[in-house]
Amino acid sequence: MTHAIRKLTITAHVAFSVGWLGAVAAFLVLSIAGLASRDAEVVRGAYLSMDLISKFVIIPMCLAALATGLLQALGTPWGLFRYYWIVIKFGLAIFATIALLIHQFAVMAVAAKRVSGAAAETVQCRVRSTKDRTRARP
Repeated sequence: MTHAIRKLTITAHVAFSVGWLGAVAAFLVLSIAGLASRDAEVVRGAYLSMDLISKFVIIPMCLAALATGLLQALGTPWGLFRYYWIVIKFGLAIFATIALLIHQFAVMAVAAKRVSGAAAETVQCRVRSTKDRTRARP
């Protein structure tokens, strides 16, 4: 790996890793807002946003950080199994990726479906109540 490519891969790896961390922080804020709020619209919005953030930001950043880390390990003299801390870091990244995918497809997808269904019911109820109010007026 040339020096320029090595710099590019380490820069990409750091950018994806920090982006992953930032997206998880945003996810955590939305999670706390969804749990702490008593307003149904805030809860629905939080869970739908969490689903979008996890699908389109967290998972791609996670996979990109994992791929660039692997590329960096295999393409430089550091190697993947030469130092124990690289093996530990790679193992933690694999574990975090698997946990993230299980969480996304087992928990968040179900929560988003339930919330989106509840949102549709709320909209239908509001439309019905608006129609009832307009009919009641002389």
